[in-house]
Amino acid sequence: MRNTAHLPSSAPRKGLAPYQHRGHEFLRQKQWSQAERELANAVRYGSREALDWIGLSIARWKLDDLDGSVAAGRKALELQPGNTTACMVLTQALIAQQRFAEAAQVFEALPAGAPRDHDFHLNYGICLLRTQRPQEAIGEFLQALQYRMDAAPTHTQLGLAFRELKLYEEAVECFRTAAALDPHHVAARAFVAHLDQFACRWTSFTANREEYLRALHEAARRCTGQGAESTPFALVAMPHTREDFLVAARLESRRLARGVKPLPARPLTAADARRRLRIGYLSCDFHQHATALLITEMFERHDRDRFEVFLYSHGVDDGSPVRERLRRAAEHFVDVAPLSPAAIARRVHDDGIDILVDLKGHTTDNRFTTLAYRPTPVQASFLGFPGTTGADYVDYFIGDRHVTPLAHADGYSEKIAQMPHCYQPNDRQRPKPVPSTRAQWGLPEQAFLFACFNQSYKIIPETFEAWMDILRDVPGSCLWLLDGGPQACTNLRAQAEARGVDPQRLIFGAPVTPAHHLSRLVHADLMLDTWPCNAHTTASDAVWAGLPIVTLPGETFASRVAASLLYTLDLPELVCADVEAYKRTAVALARDPARLAQLRSRLAHGRDHGPLFDSTRFARDIEALYARMWERRLAGLSPDHLPAA
Repeated sequence: MRNTAHLPSSAPRKGLAPYQHRGHEFLRQKQWSQAERELANAVRYGSREALDWIGLSIARWKLDDLDGSVAAGRKALELQPGNTTACMVLTQALIAQQRFAEAAQVFEALPAGAPRDHDFHLNYGICLLRTQRPQEAIGEFLQALQYRMDAAPTHTQLGLAFRELKLYEEAVECFRTAAALDPHHVAARAFVAHLDQFACRWTSFTANREEYLRALHEAARRCTGQGAESTPFALVAMPHTREDFLVAARLESRRLARGVKPLPARPLTAADARRRLRIGYLSCDFHQHATALLITEMFERHDRDRFEVFLYSHGVDDGSPVRERLRRAAEHFVDVAPLSPAAIARRVHDDGIDILVDLKGHTTDNRFTTLAYRPTPVQASFLGFPGTTGADYVDYFIGDRHVTPLAHADGYSEKIAQMPHCYQPNDRQRPKPVPSTRAQWGLPEQAFLFACFNQSYKIIPETFEAWMDILRDVPGSCLWLLDGGPQACTNLRAQAEARGVDPQRLIFGAPVTPAHHLSRLVHADLMLDTWPCNAHTTASDAVWAGLPIVTLPGETFASRVAASLLYTLDLPELVCADVEAYKRTAVALARDPARLAQLRSRLAHGRDHGPLFDSTRFARDIEALYARMWERRLAGLSPDHLPAA
């Protein structure tokens, strides 16, 4: 089976053959360490067979030696540039390291005459999609489907590509197909519901939600220990219970922990109580991103006499000022983007981190599996994911008495750790709004302007119905929304017209830079929040711009964030008990300019003098929580709820 014609004369065939034979036999038996040893010897003694280098690349990939796998794959392709298998093993290692652009170049360099199959086009398409080339990715996925029209994962990827182009309705059809092909594909049902919400296409809103929830709970019964891909983030903007969210999160966390063996626990001694506490933060958002815009000043304000801070970044370096500021904000900025979750866990473990804080949860591009390796004595979830992680390997969920009241503990796999004020960090160094006019933003000069810059998927029929009632009760008013793409805008205008409201009263603002967004927000009169998923960072933006928010909290974390900000600002009258109170409050404020001006004044005072934007105070508060977690760990106590002090 092996071609020995290319062996150098200095390497006798009888010397190489035993290593080759044993190496490939171990590969067939999935004994990866032994296969790596034997094939490494074969190439060390002069093998120039691409097959040996391919096998070595596979063995190293299985052993999580991704750099070694890449090196072996490159050698195989160098020996046989038209070897499709060599191309595939090299690119799988590059993809595992998130090196999608390099992998795309390898696919593109394969000679035209080399055979290509379904997996080639699928993986090449994934690389194109992850390097912001969705239109080209669609072409590759369609070619892949010519080989395997019944491949549910390929229909899924095609749907993701359409999503990137904001062709949500086309994406939904791809996910419907994936769900039909794979009855157990929970994530496909999640995306059907989620992307119909992005498009604001509500004809199947209730049916989509019920089908997703049915699939979730059926998967929980079927996959008790193994978990399943459940896409829990899709739940946040549709009506659900805390139990529903916990079920979805547990499925996802168990799937991500499959086959993971925790690292050896680090022994703790008396000396650990006397040194600085080592805190690690794990995220792919340490660049121009909403999370970074909120949290950077908190990092800068950490007490370096008591805490040694590590930022583990597995995202892109966008070269932005935010990225550079983050690099300076912590003593250790560690780029782990090329590493697998296992390798990141080993690095964190070797760094002697005491508390690892994950800032992503079950959101896009997470490395949540890192936490399943248990690299640190204490692990916590914070900020990036609006709900429980469902992971038994995460000890604490950091919230506050409003977003995570202890009465809601049954909806969390973690113990709740409460900040004394709002859980959300904020940055007092963000730019102040630059003066502008309504005309510059294409806004009517005299109309009362309601606004909501939440993403379109957060708008559900009940919320939109309330907004239209408010517009009818405030003649001449307009509603300023974020432009969620042509489909969302068209569907929202149609929904307004169907409810007897002139669709021209809806104004759509294009996505702009954070600084420009703050400058335009000052022209709104009142922000109307969404439910069951509130404004989060967008609520912080509104407060910074001096814009009051009317909100309606629910029973889940995602529905209580704006209320937490408002209570911290001492504006409880903007937190409404039900839909009718929400509408009454919005209409009353629109009709009473003096009261609205008074609220703006109180908001500005709370923003400038209260705890919400006091990053030094926030840093001391979260450090006190870390100290309480660590004290329990040093005392040999299990994690427990930590109420606000």
